[in-house]
Parts: sequence; C-alpha cells; structure tokens
Amino acid sequence: MNAEFFAAIEQLEKEKRIPQDYMLEKVAQALLAAYKRDNAGIIDNVFVEPDREKKEFRMYVKKTVVEAVENPACEICLDDAKKVSKKAGIGDVVNIEVITRDFGRIAAQTAKQVIIQGIREAERGVVFSEFTSKEHEILTALVTRTDPRNGGASIEISGANEKTEVYLSAKEQIPGEVLHEGEHIKIYVVEVKRSERGPQIIISRTHPGLVRRLFEIEVPEIHDGTVEVKSIAREAGSRTKISVYSHDENVDPIGACVGPRGNRVAAIVEEIRGEKIDIVKYSEDMGEYVAAALAPANVVSVEADDEERVCRVVVEDDQLSLAIGKDGQNARLAAKLTGYKIDIKPASGNI
Repeated sequence: MNAEFFAAIEQLEKEKRIPQDYMLEKVAQALLAAYKRDNAGIIDNVFVEPDREKKEFRMYVKKTVVEAVENPACEICLDDAKKVSKKAGIGDVVNIEVITRDFGRIAAQTAKQVIIQGIREAERGVVFSEFTSKEHEILTALVTRTDPRNGGASIEISGANEKTEVYLSAKEQIPGEVLHEGEHIKIYVVEVKRSERGPQIIISRTHPGLVRRLFEIEVPEIHDGTVEVKSIAREAGSRTKISVYSHDENVDPIGACVGPRGNRVAAIVEEIRGEKIDIVKYSEDMGEYVAAALAPANVVSVEADDEERVCRVVVEDDQLSLAIGKDGQNARLAAKLTGYKIDIKPASGNI
C-alpha cells in the first residue's frame, strides 16, 4: 500500500466521484478479510489504520498479555509483549503490527476481489444518486447501438457528472420510428430503481410525460406557471390530447402552446415523429371540457353525470364518425383526458 495506490484512489475520486474515504474503508475491509483467511482464530481483534499523509496502511492485531499463551491468535506472552511496549504488563492489551506484504497469494487475491467489488458498488451508487434526481425528466440521449432482431436500442444518457448506457426496448419507442446509431434523441426517465445488477433506469419515448416535458421546454408560459398542463392522453405514434389552463385571463393557453406561426407545437411534433397533437382548453364545466376534448368534432350538447362520471354527448349525424374517430380513438382519448366515460349519440337518434 504505497504512494501509487493512494494516487490511484485520488484519481478514482476525480474521474468517478468515488469518495476516497469509501475506498479506504473498502481496502481496510479487504486487508482484514485477507489476514483472517490466512490466520485461524482471528476474530475482531485486528484493525487497519490508513494514513493519507504518509500514504500508507498499517494493520494491527490486538493481543492480551498473559503468563501462558493458550490462543496465539489473541494472546501474547509477557516477554514478547515487552518487545512491543516496555510498559506492558499481565492483563494489558498490546497492538502487534502486521506486515501486509507477507500475505499469501490466496489472501492477496481475496483483497483484490473485495477492492474491485467495492469500486463496482461505489460506481453503482454514484450512478443511482445521479439519475434518481432525473426521474420524470427529459434527457437528450445518444443512440450507441441498435438491434435489428428485436428493434431495441442501447442509449447513452448523461447527467451532470455521469454517463451510463441504458436499454430502450422496442415497445418504449414511438411506433414507426427508426433509430440510427449516432443519433441524438429525447427520452423520458420513467423510474430509477436499485437491483442486484446495479441501478435500473427505465426510459421511454411513448410515455405521456415525454409530451408534458416537451411542452414545458418549448412553451415559456408553461415553464413559468402562467399556463398549466391539466391532463394528457396519448397513443404514441398516432395522437395526443393535452388540456391546458391559463392562470392569467390575458393569456390564451392554446395560443401560447401553438406559438407564433405554430413553431412551438411544430417543434414538439417533429420530436415525436409527426404524432398529431390536439390542444384542448381546460374547463371546470364538464360539459364544456368534454365538448372541447372531442375536437375536431362539433358537439351539439353534453349531459354530465358527475356521480357516475359519465357524459352523454349528442353530435350532428355527419359529425358522429369524427367524434368517435378511427377505431374509436378520438372518443377514447377524450375519455382518458377528462376522466369521464363518454357516450356519443347522433342528433337524429339513428345509429
């Protein structure tokens, strides 16, 4: 344990942000494990003292001074104790220095394994801490590899100080998009959790949170709280409905989201591969809210049952298919957005 070793852990702290104290503790544990492996009978009477200033480790075995030694692992005779401390007497405890370079090959290998494991655990801890704070946020990521067999992709994401590689499965990609190695994309961090194999970072491009965060980035009025995103319903790759509300009567929430010449919403649509976005004005009047949510269809009337959370909607006959949408998508998204079941009927009563 020389100056080179201490320089190495200093470098680990700089490059991987693994605290020196953490590594010194792991090294101490490794030395203890190695010593105990080579010395039967040693229990808790051995300890290690790292010295940063002198750049060295010292190990000691605590032994009790006795008249007749029965257990050499923890006892020492008076004559030998006097060689360590001239003041030693029967019943005293003396610290006997261990020469670590005398460790056997197996013991040294044990120490090496503990140190390596310590580095791995520390790296995982640093990654977990770094990306836990990124939960429910958008990160710009680099596509490093794609797998043509299952459509998945390896993605490199960066925090303030760390980079790590995560897997973006095909089901978490926007349907129809094709990712290319070297491409930069935006991903949504759904969750960061611990696992036996290290931090598990779950990312997605289909999650509604991606659209929410994109609007927060592109629309200053949402970022500063003037306009609030109330709800999002999304079927990735096809259509999203987002409801917004303005806390300032002089600010049009839909206009703010669309932006001058539509540039704000256009930037979001481009990021999510052309997915259609309906921006709906939120209202506490459920009839108004549901009618707006069913756009682009024009609604004749809405009857809301708040107890049952059901809305009965009437539209002109020629608006029925528009209100329902292809494969029921428009009505389905409107129901998700408002939280109400929507029953749509034509004005003529004929279905």
